[in-house]
Amino acid sequence: MQPLQSPTKTPSPSRLINLLKLSSLILVAYLFVLLFILSTSKYSSLYSPLQELSTPMSLDHIVFSLFTSQDSWPKSKEYVKLWWNSRTMRGCAFLDRLPPDADSHNDTSSLPPLCVSEDTSRFRYTHGAQHRFQIRIARMVLEAVARNHSNVRWYVFGDDSTVFVTENLVKTLSKYDHRLWHYVGANSENLEQNREFGFKMAFLGAGFAISSPLAKVLARVIDSCIDRYAHLYGGDARVFACLAELGIGIIHEPGFHQFDIRGNALGLLTSHPVTPLVSIHSLDQIDPLFPGMNTLHALQHFFRAANADPQRVLQQTVCYDRWFSWTISVSWGYAIQVFPNHVYLPDAIKVGETFRHWRRGNLFTEAYVFNTRELHPVQCARPTIFFFEKISKSKDRTKTTYKRSYLNCTYDDGSPRKIKEIRVHAHKMDLTKKQLQAPRRQCCNVLPSSSNEALDIAIRECKEEELIYLHL
Repeated sequence: MQPLQSPTKTPSPSRLINLLKLSSLILVAYLFVLLFILSTSKYSSLYSPLQELSTPMSLDHIVFSLFTSQDSWPKSKEYVKLWWNSRTMRGCAFLDRLPPDADSHNDTSSLPPLCVSEDTSRFRYTHGAQHRFQIRIARMVLEAVARNHSNVRWYVFGDDSTVFVTENLVKTLSKYDHRLWHYVGANSENLEQNREFGFKMAFLGAGFAISSPLAKVLARVIDSCIDRYAHLYGGDARVFACLAELGIGIIHEPGFHQFDIRGNALGLLTSHPVTPLVSIHSLDQIDPLFPGMNTLHALQHFFRAANADPQRVLQQTVCYDRWFSWTISVSWGYAIQVFPNHVYLPDAIKVGETFRHWRRGNLFTEAYVFNTRELHPVQCARPTIFFFEKISKSKDRTKTTYKRSYLNCTYDDGSPRKIKEIRVHAHKMDLTKKQLQAPRRQCCNVLPSSSNEALDIAIRECKEEELIYLHL
């Protein structure tokens, strides 16, 4: 006899639906709780680096430290006023001591705060020059970090006569991941200066930048390095030595300029690398940038162009006049050189030897880290120079006007000296990160002109396979 079997109970469809609804509600509630925990707990820090990296680089992310002294600040502060903006910049001008009338020496609306460097008398300095103030330069790293500014990506250091083009500084540093250890700057133009102080050292006059995480580590160890390198001359050399011990080398950025030259800087300024101009230095050792002006007035005039289109200023563009076989080299916002003959592009972009050597001595003091072009011994056979006079803007376009520099030379109808004025038309430059990483020189065209005494030039991006040469 078989036992009785009870019938199997099958859940009703409505009960299954209710179970599914309940499971879905529990899952949704779980996800909400998980997201809340991630957003409010320590685990949210996993997302912050990505957020930080996605925020565009700006001047708010930089802390500046300028080396100066009570004696030099009254003069050098006029250079700082050219580029400092208290609304968007943070930092200090570090002095040995405050001027007696400190308030009258510092307009807080146009200058950085004055900070007195800490006492350095406990440190040894054994170099024969006995310039103990160099220790203050090295310790600016420590003192800048100790001020505990928030949201800092880069610490930037310079001399009180270092003139920065700040938008270009931001553009240049934006190429690099500030969360990594970076030391960015440039060495000297002069071979002997580099042999003496270091090819791999960033010179203070040109300015240099240290990423925030590296600066914080350097600040903790710099004093021990200062003790160890008492025999070195410069403060920037002590910073370099300490970074070398940390295993970090320089990232060379050619937009930073030490300017270890004297006299007429025209040749160097008109042959700028294809990269944004970041800094200029040694302004009291070179002639005023424009004839007929003093140094400060000339810099103010230069910044009329630099402020209008900072990424284009000093960018060299070369084009050719087919009719006269002229070679026209435009250094935007500064000067135009018109050669009375055809000059191949590799020769046109060489640095003209318009300047004097930083100092006399052996062969190395008269050698540079770039190719130079000798000037013609007869002055009237040299290129005709046109200096920047004025600029006008319309939306994203600019028109800059350059006037011929007077030189008492005879000339014929085929000479560029018959031209009195050159007008240059260009779009405002806004380089992408890819263009910064892989720069390309732009092209230009000589436009039809209604006057025999004027020349119009248009600057534009080169076509993909376009070559810059004289098309006959």
